[in-house]
Amino acid sequence: MAYFRVSEERLKNRSEHLIDPVKRMKYLITILFLAICSFARAQTTVLTADPGLPIPKLSFDEKGDLKITASATSSPSDFDFLVGKWKMHNRHLNKRLENCKDWTEFDSFSENSKILSDTADMDIYSTTEFPGQEGERFEGLTLRLFNPKTRLWSLYWVASNSGVMDPPVVGSFENNVGHFFCKDTFKGKPIIMMFRWDVRNKDRPVWGQAFSTDKGKTWEWNFHNVCQRVP
Repeated sequence: MAYFRVSEERLKNRSEHLIDPVKRMKYLITILFLAICSFARAQTTVLTADPGLPIPKLSFDEKGDLKITASATSSPSDFDFLVGKWKMHNRHLNKRLENCKDWTEFDSFSENSKILSDTADMDIYSTTEFPGQEGERFEGLTLRLFNPKTRLWSLYWVASNSGVMDPPVVGSFENNVGHFFCKDTFKGKPIIMMFRWDVRNKDRPVWGQAFSTDKGKTWEWNFHNVCQRVP
């Protein structure tokens, strides 16, 4: 009887050794499944404006022009974070100022450098997926100039499909968030255009564009992109 008890113990120990690898495999599969789910959620996160970031209230002079004052911390080095190469994921509103709810997402690339003895900043934006021009190469050039007297940044944009430089949006950064504004027209309608640079995470800067038809009381966001540095 003692022999059988010893044999039973050995069989039990062997069974436990056989079960343990199975348990470990199930555990690893569960961890892998949870990691995949987390990654999928991250990938499907909607790129949109951060509602926790307020848009500065606009003011106008007696002629109706925008009155913009630089923040106390505005600096010629504010855009240094952009120097280098970036891959960008974009989200573009299909129709602007038409109460549209449909967006198109696509990828692009950008290369940024300091110019004019490091007193200015320039980048080239490129993609073959731009809405309405899929399969064709679309490029845009941004020129950013810092005025040492007003300590304001002026951001100029020109697209390869227009050949016309847009009016500059003007502004500055405060607490790693930059807001830049200008008066413009869209389809013959007067608007205020705004760029926002959210660089609270300088390794993942987020840009957005919005239009206002009521002098800044309400805004419609129509373009966003988030940047990821390319080695």
